[in-house]
Amino acid sequence: MTQRITKAVIPAAGLGTRFLPATKAMPKEMLPVVDKPAIQYVVEEAVAAGLTDVLVVTGRNKNALENHFDRVAELEATLARKGDTVKLEKVNESTGLADMHYVRQGDPLGLGHAVSRARMHVGDEPFAVLLGDDLIDARDELLTKMLAEQVERDASIVALLEVDPDSIHLYGAAAVEATGDPDVVRVTGLVEKPAKEDAPSNYAVIGRYVLKPEVFGVLARTAPGKGGEIQLTDALMTMAEDVEGTGGVYGVVFRGRRYDTGDKLDYIKAVIQLAADRDDLGTDLKTWLAEYTSTFEAD
Repeated sequence: MTQRITKAVIPAAGLGTRFLPATKAMPKEMLPVVDKPAIQYVVEEAVAAGLTDVLVVTGRNKNALENHFDRVAELEATLARKGDTVKLEKVNESTGLADMHYVRQGDPLGLGHAVSRARMHVGDEPFAVLLGDDLIDARDELLTKMLAEQVERDASIVALLEVDPDSIHLYGAAAVEATGDPDVVRVTGLVEKPAKEDAPSNYAVIGRYVLKPEVFGVLARTAPGKGGEIQLTDALMTMAEDVEGTGGVYGVVFRGRRYDTGDKLDYIKAVIQLAADRDDLGTDLKTWLAEYTSTFEAD
């Protein structure tokens, strides 16, 4: 019987320098997206896909992450005394989401190194990796499809998104071959943040992975790459060649709604897009936005 995948790893040790000074004392993963921190959306996505065991790879000054998913007895008691059940329910949502665990990355040696820190917790079973900069709309299927493909193909799976070729230098780019499924491709090569003219395609790797445990051994043998860091992309390139019987790498092509919170402008866009779709905020926000944008002068 195939073992059900239950473990998710969320790397969250970055310094968040693009959002300074807001992230001077607060983890970037705790920046609010409407009224929830970004990392809560990611954990909710994992849980919705059946991943109930979540390991967060953290760094210094990240205690707020652990506190957010922990009980706050005094706050809960205060809200209960006031009879404020709505706010109490919102506070408790994050507390019981998943079985949460934490490990320090220690040295900032890249995404590949962060993933390797999960080895003791994950053990010898496939697992998912979810990056907090990419928020996937809960109404669009991605992670469940990736988990199913991992089981069916006994391979590692990455999420791919077709992007404007002028933007491919911001991502890992995949060379691909078609399969019998138009939404699944076989990955034959990966290049980390290539120049437009060097990119093998405009299929960009976005922040969702379902990996076989063999990735840990490959990462241990992966030399530092671009930026002097251990790149997960480099390890996946080795696995795509399947020279050690790792099963290869396949990509699930995502065509749904993705919100990039990785830089300031895209973060603002994400907040507006998600708020505009809310029942409690959308109507008033869209009315205001229409009025506000009508005052802009054409360039």
